[in-house]
Amino acid sequence: MNGVPGTASSGVLIGRSAEFDRLVALLHTASEGLSGVALVGGDAGIGKTRLVTELVEQARRDGFAVLVGQCAELGDALPYLPLADALRGAPAELRAEIDARPVLGRLLPGGTDPGTESASGLTQQRLFGSMLGFLAVRPVLLVLEDLHWADRSTRDLLVFLSRMLQTEQVLLVGTYRTDDLHRRHPLRRLLAELRLLPSVTSIELTPLDRAEMADYLTALGGTDVQVIDEVAERAEGNPFYGAELLEAVTEGSSMTDDLAGLLLSRAEVLSDEAQRVLRGAAVAGRRVDHDLLQEVSGLPDLAFDEAMREIVSRGLLRLDGEYGYAFRHALLQEAVYTDLLPGERVRLHSEFARLLTARRGAAAELAYHYLAGHDLAEGLSASVEAGRKAESLGAPAEAHRHFDQALELWERVPDAEQRAGIDRVRLTVRTAAVAADMGDNHRAIALLRSLPPTSEVCERLAYYLYDSDDLQGAITAATAAVEAAPPDSPALARALATLSRTFTWPPRSAEDAGAKALAERALGVARATGTTDAEKGAILVLATCAEYEGDTALAEKLFDSVALRDSGDLAMDLRALFHQARIRYERGFMAGATEAAERGVRLAERTGLSWSTYGTDLRFLQLLTHYSGGEWIRAAEMAAGFGARVGRVAEAVLSSFALFVETAVGAPQVEQRLAWLKPFWSDPLVAYMSRGLAAEHALWQGDPELALEHTTAVLDAIDPPDLGTIRISAVALWALADLGRAEGADELLARARGVVRAGMGIEGQGWMARAEAEWYRAHGRFDVEAWRRVVEIFDPAFVYETARARWRLSEALLVSGERAAALEEWRLAVETADSLGAKPLAAALAELGQRARFVTAQQGLLTGREQEVLALVAEGLPNREIGERLFIAQKTVSVHVSNILGKLGVSSRTQAAALARKRGLL
Repeated sequence: MNGVPGTASSGVLIGRSAEFDRLVALLHTASEGLSGVALVGGDAGIGKTRLVTELVEQARRDGFAVLVGQCAELGDALPYLPLADALRGAPAELRAEIDARPVLGRLLPGGTDPGTESASGLTQQRLFGSMLGFLAVRPVLLVLEDLHWADRSTRDLLVFLSRMLQTEQVLLVGTYRTDDLHRRHPLRRLLAELRLLPSVTSIELTPLDRAEMADYLTALGGTDVQVIDEVAERAEGNPFYGAELLEAVTEGSSMTDDLAGLLLSRAEVLSDEAQRVLRGAAVAGRRVDHDLLQEVSGLPDLAFDEAMREIVSRGLLRLDGEYGYAFRHALLQEAVYTDLLPGERVRLHSEFARLLTARRGAAAELAYHYLAGHDLAEGLSASVEAGRKAESLGAPAEAHRHFDQALELWERVPDAEQRAGIDRVRLTVRTAAVAADMGDNHRAIALLRSLPPTSEVCERLAYYLYDSDDLQGAITAATAAVEAAPPDSPALARALATLSRTFTWPPRSAEDAGAKALAERALGVARATGTTDAEKGAILVLATCAEYEGDTALAEKLFDSVALRDSGDLAMDLRALFHQARIRYERGFMAGATEAAERGVRLAERTGLSWSTYGTDLRFLQLLTHYSGGEWIRAAEMAAGFGARVGRVAEAVLSSFALFVETAVGAPQVEQRLAWLKPFWSDPLVAYMSRGLAAEHALWQGDPELALEHTTAVLDAIDPPDLGTIRISAVALWALADLGRAEGADELLARARGVVRAGMGIEGQGWMARAEAEWYRAHGRFDVEAWRRVVEIFDPAFVYETARARWRLSEALLVSGERAAALEEWRLAVETADSLGAKPLAAALAELGQRARFVTAQQGLLTGREQEVLALVAEGLPNREIGERLFIAQKTVSVHVSNILGKLGVSSRTQAAALARKRGLL
C-alpha cells in the first residue's frame, strides 16, 4: 500500500500528527478489547493513504495482524473486491482461520463455487458472520481504501462490522474521497448513519497550511526558496498536487493550475511506446497484470520492457506484487483514461475483454469491458454469469445489478436465451430473489407481477408478500400457486406449504383449521415427490397448529421429528432447531432445551449464520436456558458477548438479552446498558425486555414508582395478546404491592388473564400464578396457597424464579404463623440465591431473615455451605485442604471465602474466624 507523495524522505508525517495520534489511540483502545472504526476522509491527493500507511506500520509494531484492501472504479461491479484484496494479502498466521471458513475462501483466487442458484441473502449472512468470527481470533487492523468506489455489498459489510464489533481487538479503518461524494452518492448517506454510532470516529484531512506545505516540499528535496514558495501557493495545501508541481519544475516543465493537465504533461514526455502502454494500463484500471498489459500493448518483449522501465522510472506506475503494476495515484489513472479518444477507448476495452475471456477472467470484469466495448451480446452473457457468481459469494445487490442489466439487454440481443443459458422468466425470478435478499421486497414483488402467473412465480410472490406483512395478498398469491401447480408435483408441495404458512399468523381459529388441513396435504405431496424442504416446512406448520390447539406434547414430537433433518435450506433447518429448543424450554425440559439450542448455535456458527435472525434467536434461547436452569456462570459469559454500545434497534434487542442475568446478579453495568438502550424504547421488543428488566432493577433498588412507570410504558407498547403481557403485569403488581396500593391491580390481573391460552408453557403458567399471588399482596393479603402454587409450577426447571417465589412464600407462611415451614422455604431460597450469585435476592432474603429472627444478622447472610467453609477456615486450613474435606474444587472454596469475608465485613481469614467465635457463628 504505497501512498501519494505526502511523506518526507525521512518518513516523518508533516501536518498530520493530530490525526495520527487519534488513530493510534483507537489502535491502543482496540488492543484493550474495545473495537473501533475510523472513517478517514479528504480530497484526492490530500494524504489519506500516507496517513494510513503510517498507522499500518505502527499496528505491526504493536503486534496486530494487518489486512489492507482497496476498492476499484469498475462500475460497482465486483462484489467484495476490497475484502478479497485484503484476504489475499493476509499474513501467514491468519491463513488457517480463512481456510476454516470456506465462505471466505470463495473470495480468493481458486475459491470453490457452491453451485447455481444459492440463496444469496443467506450466503451474505454467512459471509458477514464468518468475517466477524475471523476478525475475533487475534488483534487485527483492517483497512478498506477508496470506499467512494465500494460496491453495495462491501458497504453493507462495513455497516455490519461497524455495528457488531464490540469487544474484539479490531480497528477498522476506511478511507474515502470527500470531493467525489456528490449529493446522491450512496456512500454519503451511509457515512451520515455510521457517524452516529458510538464506535465510529470520523477524521477529515484538511489542506496543509502554507508553512506545513513548505516543510513538506523541503522534505521532498526542494531547495529553491522561491520555487517552494510558488509551489506552496499553487498547491493549495494538497500534498499530491504540490509534489507533482515540484516534480514538473525539477524536470524543466512549466507549472499549471489544472491538475489533470499537469498529470498529462508528465505522461506526454514519454516515448510513443510508453504512452501506448500507459493508455492500456488506464483502461485496465488502477492495477494491471504484466502479461495482460503487454498483450494489450502489442509490443514485443524488449520494447515493452523498455517502455515499462521508462514509465516506472518517472513514477507514473509502480510495481504491485510480483507480476503487476499500479498507478501511483488514482488521479493519474483517471486523467489518462479521460484523455482517451472514444474509438481508442472502445478498442482497448474490447481487447481487454477478448484477452480476459481467453484467461477465464472474472465475469464482472468481462461484463464491464464488453459493455464498454459496445459488444452487447457478450456483455449479456458475462452479466448473467457475473450475477451467478455474485449470488454464490453472498452479494445480492451486485447479483441484482448484473441480472437486471442482462434483462435490459435482452430485447437488443437476438439469441439472448441461448447466450444467457436461461430463459427470461427464470432469470426474472432469480432477479426477484436477489432483490428480496438485498432487502428490496417491493422490487421483487414488482418483477414477479410482471411475469405469467405460473405456480413457481405465484409461490415466490406469496412468500415475499408474507414477508412484507401483506397477509391477504400472500394468501391470494399462494392460492393461485396451488391452483396453477401440476398435480402431485414438487411445485404443488411447495405451494401448499407456503399457503399453509400464511394461515398461521396471526393465530385465528378458522384459519388455524385451514392451515392444518393444507399442511397435511402439503406433507402428503412432499413425501410422494421427495420435496424435502416442503416436507419440513409442512411439519413445522403442523407443529405450530398443535401448539395453538394446546397439544404441546404433539407439537414437541413434531418439532423433534424434523429438527435433525437436513432439508437443504439452512434457514429452515435453523428455524426447526429454534422451535425444538423453544418448546422444550416452555415445557420445562431445560436440559433438552439447552441441548437443542446449543446444536442450533453450533450449526449457525459453523455456517457463519450466528447473526442471522434464527441464529440470534438461538443464542438468546441458549442464554435463557442457562439463566433459567441456574447455570449463571455460563449465562454471564454469554451476556458479556452482547455489547452495550448500540446504534440501532437490532443491536438494542441483542443488548437487552444480557439484562436478564445482569439484573439478577446486581451487576454494576446495568445502569450503563440501560442508558444505551433508552433511545430505543419506542420499539416494542426492546421495551418489553429492557424496560421490563429495568422495572425489576428499580424494584431491587427500592424504587417501585419507577418500576411502575416502566411496566406501564411496556404494556402500552406491546400487542394486547402478547404472552409477555403476563410477566409485565406480574412485575407491575409487584410494584403496586411494594407501594401498598391496590388501585389498578384488578385491571392488571384482568389483562394478564386475557392472554392465557391452552397449552401455555410452564414459564407462562408460572408468571400467571405469580400475577395472581402479587394481586393478593397488592390487596394486603399474603396468600400461602397462591405462592405455593408459584413455587410448584416453577420448580425445578426455573431455578431463579423458584427461589424468588420461595422468598414470598416464606413471608406468607410467617404471616400465617407457620414459622418452621417459613424457615425451610427461606433456607432453600438463600441456598439458591447464594449459589447463583443473585445479590439483590440474597439481600432481600437477609433482610427477611433478620426481621423473622431466623438467625443472627451475620448468620442470616451465610449459607449452609459457607458456614461449613467458615468452620474449617477457623481451624486454619488452607483452601486446598478445605476443598478435599468438603469434596469441592479449590476454586469454589475461594469463591465461598470471598463471599464470607464480604458478608461479615472483614478483610482477612483471621478476622473472619475471630468474628465468628465472638458472634457464636461456629
